[in-house]
Amino acid sequence: MRTDLKRNNLMSKAPIVLAVDTPELATAIEWVKATQDYVSVYKLGLEFFLTFGSDGVKAIKDVTDSDIFLDLKLHDIPHTVSGAAKAVSHLAPRYLTVHASGGAAMIKAAVDASPDTHVTGVTILTSLSEEDVAHIGFRSNALESAVGLAKIAVAAGAGAIVCSPLEIAAIRGAVGPTPIIITPGVRPADAVAADDQMRTMTPKAAITIGANLVVIGRPITQSWSAGAAAMRDRAAHIASELI
Repeated sequence: MRTDLKRNNLMSKAPIVLAVDTPELATAIEWVKATQDYVSVYKLGLEFFLTFGSDGVKAIKDVTDSDIFLDLKLHDIPHTVSGAAKAVSHLAPRYLTVHASGGAAMIKAAVDASPDTHVTGVTILTSLSEEDVAHIGFRSNALESAVGLAKIAVAAGAGAIVCSPLEIAAIRGAVGPTPIIITPGVRPADAVAADDQMRTMTPKAAITIGANLVVIGRPITQSWSAGAAAMRDRAAHIASELI
């Protein structure tokens, strides 16, 4: 079930969230232009936002009809998170991330401050191994911790969840069919390396077991070194496996 991908102008696009991780705004814009026929959502992270601010987000929105995922991972007291969510609400991102570990009151504060955005609860970062999860101090393993955080986020009003591919099925079973599950840590079968992601799966497998959207970055963007046409072809190839 691909909730939130119902608008007609996006139905031909794949459930791909492209991570726009580049220190050059002009390059980011060219990436979007090269891939927008195939990508449903563009993820603009903390580094992008701190470098280019609201004007950078608007520059991306000006060249695409795809959705914007503002990946700020807000995590603070409820009052501060509320203010931060209000501060970016004029950008109308489809998704805005908060750390689910901030608790129900913090998540609700973000939801109340941005009613037209899917506040998105980040569970356990995909860069963390089971050993890392234990060292941080989580009482349960990554799977159980992610499920618990997802349930807290959804109960507080979050419209979407971020989790690793290995937690998709359990979280879908725990939160039901409505919340959108967004999954980083996916790698196409022909990708040469997992980079800094510890818990990975192919995009097609992730969608099959219940994810609505998969986050893909370097497996597409590294093609830019060969030019816009190569990047477009790479996006088209990966999209063809998901549509």
